[in-house]
Amino acid sequence: MRRDTSEGEQVRRTAMIRIRLTNRIATKLIAALAAVIIIPTFCIGFFFYRTSSELVKNNVRQSTVQIAEQAADSLSNILNVGSDTSDLVYGQAKIQQMVLQDSEGVSDDVKVENRDFIANLLNNIIYSNSFVKIIYILKGEGSSWGSGVFNQAKVDRYRIRDFPWIREAERLDGRLAWTQLQYDKFSGGGDNTDLVIPAARVLKNFKTMENIGYVVINVDGRAVLDKLRQLRLGKTGAFFVADSQGRVMIDPNESRIGREVGNAALKARIADASAREFEYEEDGVRFYGVKEPLSNGWSIVGVVPLSEITGQLDELHDTVFVLSGGFALLAVLVGLVFARRITRPIHKLVRQMKLAGEGDLNARASVESSDEIGLMSNQFNRMLHRLDRTMAQVREERDKKQRAEMRAVMHRINPHFMFNTLSTIKWLVKFGDTAKAYEGLAAFTRLLEANMGKKGHMVSLDEELEIIAKYLEILQLRYTLTFDLKAEMDRELGSFRVPRMLIQPIVENAIFHGFVPENRNGAIAIAAVDEGQAVRIRIEDDGVGIEASRLERILRDDGEYGRPGRKEGAVETGGTGIGLRHVKECIQLYYPFGSRLEIESEPGRGTVVQLILIKPKPEAE
Repeated sequence: MRRDTSEGEQVRRTAMIRIRLTNRIATKLIAALAAVIIIPTFCIGFFFYRTSSELVKNNVRQSTVQIAEQAADSLSNILNVGSDTSDLVYGQAKIQQMVLQDSEGVSDDVKVENRDFIANLLNNIIYSNSFVKIIYILKGEGSSWGSGVFNQAKVDRYRIRDFPWIREAERLDGRLAWTQLQYDKFSGGGDNTDLVIPAARVLKNFKTMENIGYVVINVDGRAVLDKLRQLRLGKTGAFFVADSQGRVMIDPNESRIGREVGNAALKARIADASAREFEYEEDGVRFYGVKEPLSNGWSIVGVVPLSEITGQLDELHDTVFVLSGGFALLAVLVGLVFARRITRPIHKLVRQMKLAGEGDLNARASVESSDEIGLMSNQFNRMLHRLDRTMAQVREERDKKQRAEMRAVMHRINPHFMFNTLSTIKWLVKFGDTAKAYEGLAAFTRLLEANMGKKGHMVSLDEELEIIAKYLEILQLRYTLTFDLKAEMDRELGSFRVPRMLIQPIVENAIFHGFVPENRNGAIAIAAVDEGQAVRIRIEDDGVGIEASRLERILRDDGEYGRPGRKEGAVETGGTGIGLRHVKECIQLYYPFGSRLEIESEPGRGTVVQLILIKPKPEAE
């Protein structure tokens, strides 16, 4: 019997442990993770792809760099020939002498002799060099000389100094100024027949070091293009030459010559002197690029889509990844079955938490589970229930406090103001001006109704402005002055709710401290603008303004215009005595954090008061 009892107890304990294990989230997560372990084939395939891709990339890059280096050496040799030829011509003292003689007005016979000499010299230099196409010696005005079929008439069509590369040569003051591949403009063999790369430098009088002309060496552009076209970089890759600013100087596609490289990333790599190899993206395609400097400061640049470098491995990679992806997908599907059973109640609980976070305290979680998620759901529901009761109590206490504070404010209407207003109406009746007396009595009645709270402590912006208009009517009767009121607002703000007498104290301050002391008429403009998350109410008057020191005290002490920090200041001057302190307290009571009151004033030019009211969020029912 005892043995049977002990065996039964052991079975019950084992069952309880099993239930606990099966109901724990950790157990479910372990089961899900075990089902979605990445298949070793996927890891092997990924490793093989990375290793083989890097291997092929490195081999192709080494080959590409070698091609770029060889091409840079070849092009630099051609450009060096042009540079050496320029030095040779530049150093000819005889040429300098003949250029100077032409400027000094020698005879025509001497000019012909000089022209023949220079032409023969330049032609001999051309014939001894296969990469220099044409040589010119140009002057800003007068005669110019050239090799081959040089045509003076074509030179005369242009102002030599209008060419940018001529101005660049002047700036370099004796050094070579290289310019882009172009058709020669001065050859007599026809228009747009010779492709050249001009290199210009100023020709100087060695005695005075003054500029007397320009030496232009035209390197054979077609020879350079042929070398660029012979270079191969993948199937669609190409080489071109650019200057240090990213402007294309030589390109088999002649339409690109003279333009800046369109891709900002590529342009930045060209400008970076340290970037020899680089990658960039254009129109969603990754490119590989290589760059080598040339002897004249330019660079030869080769670009090719990155996919062409590893294209030979694509088919093998696809096969490996398809197999790996198939196994991985199978593992994911199995894992999803387990994960869904875990995540479904979590998602339900999260949705209810979001609703509660947005203010809906009536949200309740309905997760029926015996694990930790079910326990969390029950605790969440209890918490919301307690929080809902607490919030109801807080709202009730807050409403009571606000109503009490507003009643206290409403009872602060100045008896002097009431007495003076009724006295004014009495004298109007006595002297038979019943129309004005009726008008004043109606306005005073409307003002009393607003302050007695018959419609609650919140009114629409339209109602507040109506109260202010009636208030100004009473003051105009009392002081026999004219107070113009101009009110503008966005159409949808007419129903915007504000505490009663939010704007009136500001208008009151403008009257009693801006106009009445000067015994003059005045104008008050009220504008309300909807700024989306907030409403901006601007009250501007053209009164006497406020001195800077007094304004500082007002902003610091929350007092009246005239007597900072004292609630009774307006009483002494005949106002209602509510003041800016009431306005600021109302803003703090009824509007979210960030709402504020701002005052700007300049003596003699009026005052601007702005209320920035953040719109309250509607409370959840």
